[in-house]
Amino acid sequence: MTQTTILSQRSSKPFLWIVGIIIAVFALLQLVRFVVPEFQPDNPPVTQQVVWNSPEAEQLWEQACADCHSNETIYPWYSYVAPFGWLVAHDVHEGRDALNVSTDRRIEWDEMVEMIEEGEMPLPVYLPLHPEANLTATQQETLMAGIRATFR
Repeated sequence: MTQTTILSQRSSKPFLWIVGIIIAVFALLQLVRFVVPEFQPDNPPVTQQVVWNSPEAEQLWEQACADCHSNETIYPWYSYVAPFGWLVAHDVHEGRDALNVSTDRRIEWDEMVEMIEEGEMPLPVYLPLHPEANLTATQQETLMAGIRATFR
């Protein structure tokens, strides 16, 4: 063996160790969601069914709001990969804590409408990965009218 070959083998060992450690840590991170409930994507049972005033309003609700404000969340593939999944699950749980049409008996429809009018919902961080939630002004008006008629 030449000296260059020996040096090459020695210099690749630390690199392989580092790669191995990174893979092991990544694999361990995937298990956290099974231990920390806040990081687990879930859909608890629906205890209250909403009867929307129109199919258009219901479709817009599902398109822009339901993932965070109901127990019928459609989790994308990346929500099962840590640490991104932790953020998704945390945001969904926060959204449900603020408003959950699948369980809440008393819905404050006026606050819902106000948040849409002021551009606070859907959250800007949600829109890049969910462009369908970026409603036009006409769609927002339809959704707000549907919220008023459904929850008033």
